[in-house]
Amino acid sequence: MTDEELAGWREYTEVGYADAIGPARGLTPEQALKQSRKEIGELLAERETASEHLIWSACSPDGTVVGNLWIRARKPVPFVFNIEVNEDQRGHGYGRAIMLAGQEECRRLGFDRLDLNVFYNNQTAVNLYTSLGYVVISQQMRKEL
Repeated sequence: MTDEELAGWREYTEVGYADAIGPARGLTPEQALKQSRKEIGELLAERETASEHLIWSACSPDGTVVGNLWIRARKPVPFVFNIEVNEDQRGHGYGRAIMLAGQEECRRLGFDRLDLNVFYNNQTAVNLYTSLGYVVISQQMRKEL
C-alpha cells in the first residue's frame, strides 16, 4: 500500500474494529472507537517489529482493489488481525483467495500455523475460516445479568 492508501486503510480498520468490539465489550460507540485507535496504534507503533506487519491491498485480475489483509508475522505464530472484502465485492470468492494468499506467505516465511480471532456474530467469516480448516482453540463466553 502507498502511504495514502495505508492512512485510509488504518481509519477504515479502526472504525470497523470499533464496530466489532463495542458490542462485545459493552462500550459506547465513542469508547469503542477510542479503544480501537489505541490498540491499533500500539500495534503499528512497534518500530522494532514494523517489518513483521504484512498489510496488503487485494486486487481482482483487472486491478480493482477488492479488499485487504493484515497479518503480523511474528514468532512463534503469525496472527491475522484483519481481513476485509469490500462490500460491493463480496460473494465472489475474494475472502478465500485473500486468506489463501496470506497463508501461503506465512508458509513461505517459514511458519507452520496461523492464528486469528473471529467475533461470534460474524457467521460469514466463521464459515470461511472453518472451510479453510481453522479450528476453535479457545472460546470466551459471557452471560448478561
